[in-house]
Amino acid sequence: MPGKVTKAAAALLGLGALAYTSWVLEVLVRTGLDPVRTYVSELAAADQPLGGLFRATDLVAGLLVLAGALAGLAAGGRRGRWALGGWIALAVFGAATAVDSRLPLSCAPTADPECAARETAGLVPATHTAHAVSSSLAVTGAIAAMVALTVAARRYGHWRPLARTGPALVVLELAATAWTLAAVAAFEAGKGTWALGAGQRLQVLLAAVWLAVLAVSLVRGRPR
Repeated sequence: MPGKVTKAAAALLGLGALAYTSWVLEVLVRTGLDPVRTYVSELAAADQPLGGLFRATDLVAGLLVLAGALAGLAAGGRRGRWALGGWIALAVFGAATAVDSRLPLSCAPTADPECAARETAGLVPATHTAHAVSSSLAVTGAIAAMVALTVAARRYGHWRPLARTGPALVVLELAATAWTLAAVAAFEAGKGTWALGAGQRLQVLLAAVWLAVLAVSLVRGRPR
């Protein structure tokens, strides 16, 4: 049976996955932002009416994932270099997400042409640049964790649900990330958004699903 620390890690990661999908609230409430075109992080921009709510849920998600990753390490996650690297990357993802929530955009560049113009001219607060750095670090940590812990699940013979579904989720996550990066490049070049919002929301959703699978795997996984 899983130990108490393992169960705690699973609970923290499961709750983190739930908090990380708080952006789906835009289906229920009017945000004024087009989910197909806009960054997820624009929901938490300082000038958005529900920005405080989304900044709070991002902070909670990051702290929960960070705590879950540290609990995973404490529960024996250091056994094997893939597992060790994966838990560390997951901790980076959680910490960067929490920091990201404290560095909100001042406005929504994909929805507000004036904001985009100020951003291009360098007339926005330094938090825009800092936010880009922390967001990039969070995405890098998430992908590294997904790859490393999925490899660990398959190589070391544990976490069966993750061993079965992890590879497909990793491939889809990489595809969604490539879509998002291409869309960002197109937007910055003035060639439209290429459904940037849809690509990034898919990227975030897949990461949350993977977190949920990992949480289930910690509780239900058995050595082969």
